[in-house]
Amino acid sequence: MTSPQNTPAAPGPAAAPDPAGTRAPTAPAPGLPLGGTAAAAEGTGATAGSTAVTGIAALVTNDPALGDGSRLGLIRDAAVVIDGGRIAWVGESAAAPAADHRVDAQGRAALPGFVDSHSHLVFAGDRTEEFNARMSGRPYTAGGIRTTVAATRAAGDGALEATLVRHLREALRQGTTTFETKSGYGLTAHDEERALRIAARHTEEVTFLGAHIVPPEYAGDPDGYVSLVTGEMLDACAPHARWIDVFCERGAFDADQARAVLTAGRARGLVPRVHANQLTAGPGVRLAVELGAASADHCTHLSEEDVAALASGDTVATLLPGAEFSTRGAWPNARRLLDAGATVALSTDCNPGSSFTSSVPFCIALAVRDMGMTPDEAVWSATAGGAAALRRTDIGRITPGARADLVLLDAPSHVHLAYRPGVPLVSAVWQAGTRMY
Repeated sequence: MTSPQNTPAAPGPAAAPDPAGTRAPTAPAPGLPLGGTAAAAEGTGATAGSTAVTGIAALVTNDPALGDGSRLGLIRDAAVVIDGGRIAWVGESAAAPAADHRVDAQGRAALPGFVDSHSHLVFAGDRTEEFNARMSGRPYTAGGIRTTVAATRAAGDGALEATLVRHLREALRQGTTTFETKSGYGLTAHDEERALRIAARHTEEVTFLGAHIVPPEYAGDPDGYVSLVTGEMLDACAPHARWIDVFCERGAFDADQARAVLTAGRARGLVPRVHANQLTAGPGVRLAVELGAASADHCTHLSEEDVAALASGDTVATLLPGAEFSTRGAWPNARRLLDAGATVALSTDCNPGSSFTSSVPFCIALAVRDMGMTPDEAVWSATAGGAAALRRTDIGRITPGARADLVLLDAPSHVHLAYRPGVPLVSAVWQAGTRMY
């Protein structure tokens, strides 16, 4: 996001692969710097040597051993030293060690870069008419996901990558430094493979979602489509993905079909994730826990057994409030999950049909307003929670040795992310130690 302190330049050409997470295709040109010395004067981009960011009013570390001892590990009047793409030191500003460069945060809050662990960014087309009709209460005959599938199949690789890069840049400007993204809009072996290949140029958190819906050509033979997904399609896609996902929902894939897809993927070294219990109560959450999935996503309609399963296992409950906002659906009950002891992540579900937002701050505000989360819980879930959903320990926290993903806010506290919804608060972003905005 832009601010009076930083105004990024127009987009540039696409970048080389980024195995660390997400990054802008090119570093934006410098804008008006934050106060400080060499690094600030140079604006954005890589800086040789170490950089101390001092004068932080409130630093969220997500390390209870630091600061106030809370889950957020909040440190007042804090400083962070970045060196070699990693966090080298964290503590109070007065005790900050010497560094090659210094940036004065001027009383801003700081927190880890957001970790968006659920998105669908390789697609073509637009579903504005569908959204407008839904919000106007009018019936519509649009094909939903099938509309996007048709547009994606017809698009060239360059167009698909340009769309991905545009939304990647949007997300980074709003503080997202790591993102996961899925296939699922090709639904042929060729189109799913190319979607994953394109995504893998920009993130290592790539998910094969061939089992998104049954495509029109298999409408009368869903089991035949499952055979395609677990055979030829998986053979083509597994080399480009880390994860495998399935939409386990009435009208998509039942429990037996979902189990077949996830088991086949796991045999190829892919880790399961599940779209679960979004539209109705069903078997998705318990299947996710049974198979050791990293995450069960949506979790809108949960039984007591579902909540207990999530609380007792290692599967993260990933909540996606953008979907409920965009469909006027029932909100997930985050309070119920948190009180039971489940690990909760918060992500955008960015996609052209049911949650067309790349803004984690917007989702934080929704989670606090409509899902029963406190600001502290929502911020933790959008950072450390997302990291847990990706089974990563090097991101989502500001601790020595972690990847240097740091966000400064034009606000004295992280609470402003929910307190001032819709306001562009992100004033600076470091990703793997490089000042991006």
